[in-house]
Amino acid sequence: MGIARRTLSHMAIAVVVSVVMSYIILEVFSQGLGEIGLIAAIVAPLALGGPMVFYMSVRQVELQLAYDRLEAAAARDSLTNCLNHGAFVDAVSGALHDEQTGGGTLLVIDADHFKSINDRYGHASGDTALKFIVAAIRTSVRPIDIIGRLGGEEFGVFLPAADVEQAQRTAETIRQSVRMIEFDSGADACILSVSIGGAITAEPVDFGAIFRSADEQLYKVKETGRNSVSIVVLLPRRPTAPTAVSEPTGLVYRGQEVKRSA
Repeated sequence: MGIARRTLSHMAIAVVVSVVMSYIILEVFSQGLGEIGLIAAIVAPLALGGPMVFYMSVRQVELQLAYDRLEAAAARDSLTNCLNHGAFVDAVSGALHDEQTGGGTLLVIDADHFKSINDRYGHASGDTALKFIVAAIRTSVRPIDIIGRLGGEEFGVFLPAADVEQAQRTAETIRQSVRMIEFDSGADACILSVSIGGAITAEPVDFGAIFRSADEQLYKVKETGRNSVSIVVLLPRRPTAPTAVSEPTGLVYRGQEVKRSA
């Protein structure tokens, strides 16, 4: 539809220009445009320029689609098809400052004892484990929620406008869904678990601020046994009170103000 519309618009402009130019030229050098001249002025650009304009429009659309695919691929993690670290930070930063939703919950999810999975079962099994974890995350969140791979075995989930109850429920659903995963690693069954730290804000904040708070909660979970959830609510920023400024007396001696005597 876009190609046809673009082709027709270009051809309409070409026909109008051809008719106007033919009219001016023939009016100046002959007896006017006439019926035959008018037909020629219309048919010529259609016959000569139509196929070329159509071809160029098709090529332009193909190039745009290829560019869009490359841009989308560059924003994705090749293993899990989540947003990569940079794309996730950009997406969450935009959501945190969205005027309509404003705020939300950031969950930082870490696969427990992942190094031992790689060491014991091999990196292929480790990759499979990460794919299973992402699948469990996807089935536990809403379509509007943002999922990204922060690096290694750590993932991020942003829940726009989610309150404490919803954030806790979603985090627990993710934790339990991962815990139910059991896959055959070749030698024996491998059971997975995750530790989840989260931070909730009701007002726009920088990504770094909410991430630090969520990461602190994640480490609390990991220090107390893993396979659990800890979420903190960020307090609203208090407006700073203006500092009182004393009015000068107008008397200064050696760089210091001198009080007036009563």
